[in-house]
Amino acid sequence: MNQFAHRDPREPAFWDERFERGFTPWDRGGVPHDLQRFVAGAARPLVTLIPGCGAAHELAYLLRAGWDATAIDFAPAAVARAKSLLGPMGERVVEADFFGYQPARPLELIYERAFLCALPRAMWPQVARRWADLLAPGALLAGFFFFDDAPHGPPFGITRELLDQLLTPHFSCIEDAPVADSIPVFAGKERWIVWQRAEY
Repeated sequence: MNQFAHRDPREPAFWDERFERGFTPWDRGGVPHDLQRFVAGAARPLVTLIPGCGAAHELAYLLRAGWDATAIDFAPAAVARAKSLLGPMGERVVEADFFGYQPARPLELIYERAFLCALPRAMWPQVARRWADLLAPGALLAGFFFFDDAPHGPPFGITRELLDQLLTPHFSCIEDAPVADSIPVFAGKERWIVWQRAEY
């Protein structure tokens, strides 16, 4: 990590530098099995947002499945990478800050993939509030949550107790499963969890 000039993951320049240098150990280069299973089991396509999308492999998968999906990232280099990989589908990748982004249609799903763990722990209450604000009752927050107690990151791991504290004021957990196809940086430390926005 000493070769990087930018050290603050709250800033786009941190992520720009890593994408520009090809240092993206969080990028699996494909679509996780649990997301494929989730999509296959859904009753219908959902209006979906992918925050902190990086190369946005999952966006292409969702669009091909007929879902109305949009991916956002605040790092220009990440957006450029995604657009270059996705071709015409790259129009669904938007350079935007998650905390200010306003979706064109009401969201039915936010897909979480290494967004929470990319941000310092002090920002997590803000992330949880924004998830809740963007989702109407009954909508879903689904994806991968990284559990680890290492003091430094990213990725910044969370405990299950803290995750519950952040989300249970607004969400109910409706699925929690181990992940069988993690990439090395997350291996043995992540779970696929689906949360439903509560009525209250």
